Amino acid sequence: MTLPAVRLVDRVVLGDLTAVYPPELVDVVLSKTESREARVRLLPARLMVYFMLGKALFSPDPYREVLRKLAEPARRDGGWGGWRIPDKAAVFRARKNLGVAPLRELLAQVGPGVADESTPGAFWRGLRLMAIDGTTLEAADTAANEEALGRPAARTGGPSGYPLARVVALIESGTHVVTDAEVGHYRSGERGLAAELARSLRPGMLVLADRGLPGVHLWKQLAATGADLLWRVPKLWKLTPEQVLADGSWIATVHGGRGRSRQPVQDVRVRVVEYVLDDAGRAPDEHYRLATTLMDPTAAPGRELAALYAERWEAETTLAEWKTTQIGSGNVLTSKSPDLVEQEIYAHLAVHTALRSLMHTAALHHATPIDPDRLSFAAALRAARRSVTSLTGAFPPLST
Repeated sequence: MTLPAVRLVDRVVLGDLTAVYPPELVDVVLSKTESREARVRLLPARLMVYFMLGKALFSPDPYREVLRKLAEPARRDGGWGGWRIPDKAAVFRARKNLGVAPLRELLAQVGPGVADESTPGAFWRGLRLMAIDGTTLEAADTAANEEALGRPAARTGGPSGYPLARVVALIESGTHVVTDAEVGHYRSGERGLAAELARSLRPGMLVLADRGLPGVHLWKQLAATGADLLWRVPKLWKLTPEQVLADGSWIATVHGGRGRSRQPVQDVRVRVVEYVLDDAGRAPDEHYRLATTLMDPTAAPGRELAALYAERWEAETTLAEWKTTQIGSGNVLTSKSPDLVEQEIYAHLAVHTALRSLMHTAALHHATPIDPDRLSFAAALRAARRSVTSLTGAFPPLST
């Protein structure tokens, strides 16, 4: 028995990652972003969403190889019928028709995070630990990408290397799940991109960031969401103690200056925790200065905040496993236009989030719940790839 083309297309899924992005969710996302097609094509919208996720999962495989892998289980189960693997030009046109919105919306479906109170290391005193961090990705060397994304300058003053897209991500520290991200020009500052992430912040979060990010305008924007902040601040923040608290932390006023709109920004009061790490590998006089919205030293002791700040490094680990392990060290994003570069980036982020969500579930289904950080991302990536072309899942808690 052979399956008609439409049946085969509807049967294409993404192995174990389908547990995170089931067809019905993809259809909701397509409807919400007005990307659902009225008539069935060789490459309808739902298939193209799974194709983009598959392209990210099997990076850097070419278009037709990715489609072959996605369709293989259905072929073994009943044949491809009248469906055939389209040529590269057809896939390119379908990518353009799909756009970036469905991939962005799919990433947003994870909500504020996947951890709960039973997830080791995901909460502190009832606050969900989040981190903001940024990175850059190399894109195909085309005139369109260079114009829209920019590239670093060589010492001689001319262009150097590949065009670069800048990405700033909001990450759930305890699970490495990326809950939101903003993509922009290489020369766009991380602060401007980070300001867009305010849409995903809410009360009950504690957001960590390094000293390259803080600005008073950004601080006020993100604090206005109701989320609490704990940021390492640069020396240019002139913080003079106004009131020393019982735990040695102190209250200070940060002067606002002018924001991006060129309008004056009001001063803000912060609590400051300052300390030196007793670490043989660090300079003995390197001071860490943290600013926070948590003003009560009884509810948020300074020593605990200083120890907690180390969780920010989970963001660096997340971006490293995403770039180096998933995308591949030295690999360049293949999309030749900036809109498709952005689409490709969000597909990679959605796959990473799906993998980390599955790893979180697997960690909690362990005989004794373990910290998701202890699971190997590389092993999870290999298992997810195998699950696409096999008939059985690779994550035991989800395949029973």
